[in-house]
Amino acid sequence: MSGGTHGGGGPGENGHGDGRGNGYKPGQIYGNPAEERASGSVADVTKEGLRGVRPGRAALVGGQDLTGGDGDGTPATRSSVTDQDRNADRAGSGHRGKGRHRGGRRRGRKGERTMVPEAEFTSYYGRPVLNQPAWQPLNIAGYFFLGGLAGAGSVLATGAELTGRPVMARALKTSSAVAVAGSAAALIHDLGRPGRFANMLRVFKPTSPMSVGSWLLSVYGPACGAAALCDLSGRLPRLGRAAGAGAALLGPAVAAYTAVLAADTAVPGWHEGYRELPFVFVGSAATAASGMALAMSPTAENGPARTAALAGTALENAAVKAMERRLGLVAEVYRTGTGGRWMRAAETLSAAGAAGAALLAGRSRVAAGASGLALLAASACTRLGVFHAGIESSKDPKYTVVPQRERLRRREQEGGLAGRSGGRRIPGDRSPPA
Repeated sequence: MSGGTHGGGGPGENGHGDGRGNGYKPGQIYGNPAEERASGSVADVTKEGLRGVRPGRAALVGGQDLTGGDGDGTPATRSSVTDQDRNADRAGSGHRGKGRHRGGRRRGRKGERTMVPEAEFTSYYGRPVLNQPAWQPLNIAGYFFLGGLAGAGSVLATGAELTGRPVMARALKTSSAVAVAGSAAALIHDLGRPGRFANMLRVFKPTSPMSVGSWLLSVYGPACGAAALCDLSGRLPRLGRAAGAGAALLGPAVAAYTAVLAADTAVPGWHEGYRELPFVFVGSAATAASGMALAMSPTAENGPARTAALAGTALENAAVKAMERRLGLVAEVYRTGTGGRWMRAAETLSAAGAAGAALLAGRSRVAAGASGLALLAASACTRLGVFHAGIESSKDPKYTVVPQRERLRRREQEGGLAGRSGGRRIPGDRSPPA
């Protein structure tokens, strides 16, 4: 609390008890607070109360005289300040130049700076707003990647079998069976013990992506394995074809449900991308399955794989770009840091693999194999990029707070527009009319 006198004199000096004889001027902003305190012209607030208070000194807040210009140390009441402001407004004088406008805004002085700093998104003791997922990168990213490879591979395997491409069909059935086993193993390893996976099968809860995914793996895995065993052994061909058809029907769900599982969490990098993330995962799964087909089938049979490579790459990249445009601030985690590096590597590898599949894979077995490996690596990089982007978004509070405030602001604006429209539907508003 700044004192009103500059020279530090008492109330009896110069015959004035109001402090004006000591150089006091209402609204004056004084110099260094340390020097003022050393000269005895500053009052302090302590645990015992006010210290160094002398009559004739007025409190200054932002360079304003709160005594109403009386200088007797008595703060002006709300009514007196209001009357002064009202009279100054009526007179149109420049008295309000040092005060406030009626709406609470201050007229700026030269060199005056805003006293309120920019908001910083912090939390107690520097802790994140959200509890970070305890998932391990290789376990969960591998679970995502292998599940997508298995699901899309079963679809391509059935198509290859129906179009008379036995080598390609056998390779994809085998790779899908191995991939789904690896996906389940990665999930169980992250859970800690197999009993936890079995516990998720005790009930079927359609509203839980984890429950639906557990049952999908439990049904799809045996069907995929039976199709591969029957094809490799040459026995029970009818059972093998039926099992392959069942695996193909469940394949798209197996490839996509992990995206729904991630988006169902509170992690901003996954939750905010709930619209596009399933398309990213399905495109990535198609990219991986086509890469496996190119790497393991002869050039005479890899026509559908080359088409699937182009379609999967286009879908994946388009969905990623659309997600980044819509996410706004949260999209930073997909462009920077560990997640950004993995996503850029995936984009480069997928472009190289798709170009090789389109231009060279139909003529060269070596080019087909190289393109297939590039596409497999691109799909794995996408899953790692998505995983690390989500983890990074859970560490910084701004990725949780800013989207929430933006949604609240949009709802308030839409509510205001609805009120001004008299209950008529606003273009682009999907909410029911008032």
